[in-house]
Amino acid sequence: MTKMLVQKHFKDQSIGAAIKEFFQAYHLEEKVNETQLIHSWEKVLGTLIANHTRDLKIRNKILFVKIDSPALRNELIYQKEKILNSLNGEVNAKVIEDIVFN
Repeated sequence: MTKMLVQKHFKDQSIGAAIKEFFQAYHLEEKVNETQLIHSWEKVLGTLIANHTRDLKIRNKILFVKIDSPALRNELIYQKEKILNSLNGEVNAKVIEDIVFN
């Protein structure tokens, strides 16, 4: 798009709508959602659990989480589906389909 066309196109939109369209056009929305999901980990699971987790990464819609406590890892495995739904709900998108606790 030329500069003039871009200006005209975004002139009649709200800033939020223009940013959303920009993210979609450049395929950035998925990365933004992944980043928001990772940053929501402590909010969803609480400070105690967040203090025992490291290296949250998303690859191919799978969240990988390192846990420093075997007992906590087992508890989180039992709660995996609930955690998955809560994290996706936090960003209002299906960002992850599975969680792997290491």
